Amino acid sequence: MTTVLFDVDGTLVDSNDAHAYAWVKAFAEDGIDVSFDSVRRCIGMGGDKLMAQVAGINEESSQGKRISARRREIFKTEFLPHIHPFRDALPLVAALKARGLTVVAASSAKREELDPLLDVAGVRSHFAAATSSDDAEESKPDPDIVQAALRRARADAANAVMIGDTPYDVEAARRAGVSTIAFRCGGWSDADLRGAIAIFDGPWDLLHDLDQIFGKI
Repeated sequence: MTTVLFDVDGTLVDSNDAHAYAWVKAFAEDGIDVSFDSVRRCIGMGGDKLMAQVAGINEESSQGKRISARRREIFKTEFLPHIHPFRDALPLVAALKARGLTVVAASSAKREELDPLLDVAGVRSHFAAATSSDDAEESKPDPDIVQAALRRARADAANAVMIGDTPYDVEAARRAGVSTIAFRCGGWSDADLRGAIAIFDGPWDLLHDLDQIFGKI
């Protein structure tokens, strides 16, 4: 094992609900009524796929671009200032780096959102690189973001593990040939996260069993 790829939203920072509320509000301002639950189930996939899934809107259309831009503004101004890291997010990342592992972000977030979220978690200086949806043609659950992160880390899939919180992380990693450790703190059930090699409550839980789990990989 040489490399750990981290999702960020719902994995290191408690932001999944905030993203969902920002989408719901952006849709509503454009006259589209979508339920919070339907949006929440799509958090973790790329915004392009979310818009198509919940509202049948192409992100590249004029309406899609308008809603997407408004969602980013809502999230940045109304929600980002109130987001907090999960307990032991920084100690977990630091412990992995201290073991000599290369740590890389592999997030569906846009670059302009990813950097502030890494700052919220306090982990940006520990990451060797960070890949966002801007670095991939297709967003999660397609494997492009995971593959881009592997290239940035100069790592083989067989020598890497993905840590994420959604079924889209598990699927994207699987399609890239990477094993996944999943966290429940993003709001998904164990059944949703099937395919992960191990499931933990969150960063604090994995940190507690770090020797055991990394001895198995």
